[in-house]
Amino acid sequence: MAKGPKKPGGKGTTSKSAIGGSARAMKVRVKTARKRSNSSARWLERQLNDPYVHAAKREGLRSRAAFKLMEIDDRYHLLKPGARVVDLGCAPGGWCQVAAARVKSAEASSRAGQVIGIDYLETEPVPGAIILQMDFLDEGADDRVKEALGGEADVVLSDMAAPTTGHKQTDHLRIMHLCEVAAQFAVEVLAPGGSFLAKVLRGGTENELLTLLKQHFSTVRHVKPEASRADSAEMYVLAQGFKGRRESDDEELA
Repeated sequence: MAKGPKKPGGKGTTSKSAIGGSARAMKVRVKTARKRSNSSARWLERQLNDPYVHAAKREGLRSRAAFKLMEIDDRYHLLKPGARVVDLGCAPGGWCQVAAARVKSAEASSRAGQVIGIDYLETEPVPGAIILQMDFLDEGADDRVKEALGGEADVVLSDMAAPTTGHKQTDHLRIMHLCEVAAQFAVEVLAPGGSFLAKVLRGGTENELLTLLKQHFSTVRHVKPEASRADSAEMYVLAQGFKGRRESDDEELA
């Protein structure tokens, strides 16, 4: 019997060896045109030679970032069938695709999970996911997500990132602020045993945020998947085993 097409982000996707093999193909070099800056030429050349970019296109994934979540989930098992997932900063939808496939949110069965994504950028519909177009930092945005969720979440993901300024300290502070907001939201909505995954920059997680996570989760670690470019300062903080909310949490998060 012929096999059907793979679901984007499902188990059994392109192997690391297959992705790595494409990296050994002839590299494409981009000349700097009059109207193209050196930085944009470098970005384009990197995209054209990135094996994960090509693999994402082959598998119908919205972005190479999908492989980061797939790698982390393969190792730490966050996205189980039936899980309820919130994806903060979801555009262009790569993480929503992976989450929907793995929690089976598009299935009409008792095993079906739930995926809620939010981003101020427009995101094309993702089968099995509810996408809200608004800035998560705006007043009332968190309430909209909670309303769509209709209960507790099992996983809160955050790939949110602020536009870079080129100033390392400023960029670090901006992305850490987003991570802190995401962590506070996770503490508000996660069910006991839930997980939180968020992007940070090299230099690790600020002490205040680490303290918050260690208070509320059984394990906290930093993860850098192979799909994250080696020359990038990007990494992820992963907190698992949510301990549940306490009566004092409302005062701590106020």
